[in-house]
Amino acid sequence: MPIRILPEHIASQIAAGEVIERPASVVKELVENALDAGADVITIEAMGAGKRLLSVADNGAGIPRAELGLAGSRHATSKLARAEDLFRIATLGFRGEALASIGSVSRLTVESRTPDAETGAILRVEGGKLGAVSPLGMPQGTRITVQDLFYNVPARLKFLKTDTTERRNIEALVTRYALAYPHVRWELAMEGKRSLQTSGNGDRREVLAGLYGVDVAKEMLAVEFREEGYHIHGFISPISMTRSNRRELTVFVNGRWVRDTAVTAAIIRAYHTLLMVGRFPIVVLFLELPPEAVDVNVHPAKAEVRFREGDVVFARVQRAVKRALLAYSPVPELDSRPWWGSEQAGGDNTVDPAWAMAAQIPAVERANPDLPQARIHIHTGAAESADQLPLLRLVGQVASTYLVAEGPDGLYLIDQHAAHERVLFEGLLAQSAHERVTSQALLAPVNVALPPDKSRLLEEQLPVLAGLGFEVEPFGPNTYTVRAIPSLLAGGDPEAALHALVEDFEEDETPLASAREAQITARICKRMAVKGGQTLSTEEQAALLRGLERCQSPRTCPHGRPTMIHLSADLLERQFGRRGAR
Repeated sequence: MPIRILPEHIASQIAAGEVIERPASVVKELVENALDAGADVITIEAMGAGKRLLSVADNGAGIPRAELGLAGSRHATSKLARAEDLFRIATLGFRGEALASIGSVSRLTVESRTPDAETGAILRVEGGKLGAVSPLGMPQGTRITVQDLFYNVPARLKFLKTDTTERRNIEALVTRYALAYPHVRWELAMEGKRSLQTSGNGDRREVLAGLYGVDVAKEMLAVEFREEGYHIHGFISPISMTRSNRRELTVFVNGRWVRDTAVTAAIIRAYHTLLMVGRFPIVVLFLELPPEAVDVNVHPAKAEVRFREGDVVFARVQRAVKRALLAYSPVPELDSRPWWGSEQAGGDNTVDPAWAMAAQIPAVERANPDLPQARIHIHTGAAESADQLPLLRLVGQVASTYLVAEGPDGLYLIDQHAAHERVLFEGLLAQSAHERVTSQALLAPVNVALPPDKSRLLEEQLPVLAGLGFEVEPFGPNTYTVRAIPSLLAGGDPEAALHALVEDFEEDETPLASAREAQITARICKRMAVKGGQTLSTEEQAALLRGLERCQSPRTCPHGRPTMIHLSADLLERQFGRRGAR
C-alpha cells in the first residue's frame, strides 16, 4: 500500500481521538478553558449523557471577535509563544487542540463576548468545517455548545459506556473541580435536573459538606504543609472513615486534576498499618510547586504529569499526610470490657434475659442497642442442600474473630464476619423470594448525603432496596432519608448500608436485573455483618453457629470467601503422631 498524506478531516478526527475519549473529556477541556479565562461562575448542562448536548457557559474574559475564527483551528492558542514555555506551563490548557478536536467530531457552537465589546460573536463548526463569524447579543463570557458528539464517527459511539456510566463520569469530574476551585460558583444540570450547585464563597469544607454530607466534612482532617517551594494542602479522612476502592483519592497538581501512581502510593504509604487491608481513605490533596518542576506535556489528555524530582515529591506528600494523621488522630483507648455486661453487680457474667437460645427463637438480639453491628439475626428456613453442615458443638471464640466448634468429623474454625454475611444474605433473599420482607421503622430517620455520581447510582437502585425492606426516599439534592430497614439488619447503621451499595460499583458495571438483587444484598450484608475483632457472648456465638448450619451454602460468604476451615480428626491424629506421618 503506497504512503500518502491523510486528508485533513481524517487527521483531525485521529487527533480528536487522543483528546476526546468520551463526553466527560469534552467537559474537562471546556471547564479548564473557562478557568484559564478567569471565570468565577461556570454552568454545565448535559442531555443524553452528554452525547446529544453539552453546554458550558462562563463569565470569563471571553474571546475577541477578531480571534474567534482562529479559536476553532488546530494549534491555535494564546498561552504559548516559545518552545521554552512548555517547561514552565502555568495554565490548564496550552496546546490549542481542544476546540478543534471537539469541533471535528460534533456540531460545535462558540458564543463569546469580551468586557470591552458592545456585542458578542458566534462561530459554528460542523465536523471540522468552520463557518463564518457573526455578531450576537450576549453577556460577557463564553458559552460553548456541543451537539451530537461523535455523530460522524459512529464507531466511537459504540465504545462508550452506558448512559448511566457516562453521566457518572461527568458528575465525578465536575465534583472534583468544584473542590479544587471553591471560589468558583458551579452549577451542573443533568437531563434537566440540577445535580450540583456550590456557592463560590471559597470555603472548601463547605463544598465537601455539599458533596459528602456535613458529618463527613466535619471529620475530614486538614493538611497544610510547606517546604522549599512546595505547598501541599487539602483534606484527608481519619482512619475511621474509609472506602473499598481508590476512587476517592483525588490529586490536583498546580490546579490540574491528574492520575499519578507515585503520589497515590505516597498517600497509601502514609496510612500504612493504620487501615484494614482493602480499605482506602478519602483524600482531596492539592500540590503546588514551581511550574518548571513538573512536566504536564506527557499525556494527550493532560491527565498525567512527570515530576523533575519524583522522590522528593513522594517523600513530601507522605510526610504531609502522615503529619496530619498524627496531629489530629487521637491514640485509641483499649476497652477490655466484654460486650455482654461487665458492669453487672458482683462481677456476675449472667447473660441478659433478652437473650434466648437460638433453637427457641428465630432471631437473637444483643441487649445493648448502642452497639450497632453487634446484633446477630438468624434465618430459620430449613436448608435442603447436600452442602449442609453437621451439627456442631461450640467450643469458644479465638482472637475475637474466629469461632471454634467441634463436629462429628473433626474441628471447625469459623470466620465470624464471613459466616454472619452468609446468614444475613440467605435470610434476606429468602424473605424477598416469598415477598414477606419485614421492615423495622427507625425511631429517628437518617439523612444520608452522597456525591452527585453516587447519588444517581443509588436513585436507580431504590426499587431494589424497597423490595429488600428498605424505605428510602429523596430528601433534597443528592440527599436521601432512610425511614426503615429490614428487621434482619435491625441495629445496623443505615448510612453504612447505602454507602456499601454505591461505593463498590466498577465504572462499567451494569448488573443484570436477575442478578442485581443478590448483588446488592451481598454488598449490604458485608457492611452490616459483625466484624473481626468484635467480642461475642456465648449465646451470640451459638446463635451464629446455628444460623450457619441452616444455610443453603454455609461454606462460603456471598462473595466467595470461605467461612470455615475444617480440620478432620484423621488429620489431627496424624499431626500429633498418633497414626504416623504419611
